[in-house]
Amino acid sequence: MRIDLIAVIVEEYDPAIAFFTEILGFDLVEDSPSFTNDGRPKRWVVVRPPGAQTGILLARADGDQQRAAVGNQVAGRVGFFLRVDDFDATYQRMTEAGVTFINEPRNEPYGRVAVFLDIAGNRWDLLGPV
Repeated sequence: MRIDLIAVIVEEYDPAIAFFTEILGFDLVEDSPSFTNDGRPKRWVVVRPPGAQTGILLARADGDQQRAAVGNQVAGRVGFFLRVDDFDATYQRMTEAGVTFINEPRNEPYGRVAVFLDIAGNRWDLLGPV
């Protein structure tokens, strides 16, 4: 048993794909035409960190309720966690690419951490080794 996908609601597919692939370095695993439950066209877009099993389904907001959740999927909490081997190099690369960090890196018992915002405004922990 494993978690296969986690959905992140985004405003539009292409800017989200660019953020996750070009800035975070994820792989674009799938970008296929699909349909909503009521038959309207959409896309099935999956990104995944290199070598990871769990991916992120980039789901374009559909309707007012979903648009209201863009950037607030976990009620303002950090809800996503990206662990990297080289924290400092990744932090520098992301900062140079314009990623918004809401605090300076700090050391915690579980590792080095800084909170950043994804393209939708969701909070993520960038985590590195102690």
